[in-house]
Amino acid sequence: MKQLLLLRHAKSSWDDPALDDVDRPLAERGLKAAKLIGRELAARDWLPDLVLVSSALRTRDTWRLIAAELPAYPKVVFAEALYETSAADILSQIRKVDPSSGCLAVVGHNPGLEDLAKQLAGSGSEAKAHKRLEEKFPTAAIARFVFDGDWSGLSVARLTHCLRPKDLS
Repeated sequence: MKQLLLLRHAKSSWDDPALDDVDRPLAERGLKAAKLIGRELAARDWLPDLVLVSSALRTRDTWRLIAAELPAYPKVVFAEALYETSAADILSQIRKVDPSSGCLAVVGHNPGLEDLAKQLAGSGSEAKAHKRLEEKFPTAAIARFVFDGDWSGLSVARLTHCLRPKDLS
């Protein structure tokens, strides 16, 4: 069974309006949330063996802080193709993942990431997780899916969890 973790980047800072969007850093709240999410992934043993991370500074920093809380550092691919992209483009990147990867994490942005999570959530999804996903997929949220098959054929999966930092603190 494959496991997919869709992680929205943690809260970013808008303090410097001169910065390009891709260069925005994390806000103080985002720094705390990313560490919290990392600890939660470790506690639940949701440990990716591959991570696809958008090239934006806020996604890279989110991943760096999450990874610091994990017992082992997985293979990471920083991908410009995940920056400000659609659900279809994110899914296209996921479908290219080597079938030997059992747990994949994608660290990206809304609206594409949230749209993909809603698109993937198929029958058998956990009702509480699905309700949370439909309400809002805020910064530093995680949607966890499981499915049988290869990444290349992913079109629908079972949503098991939708965790937000406020649910964990």
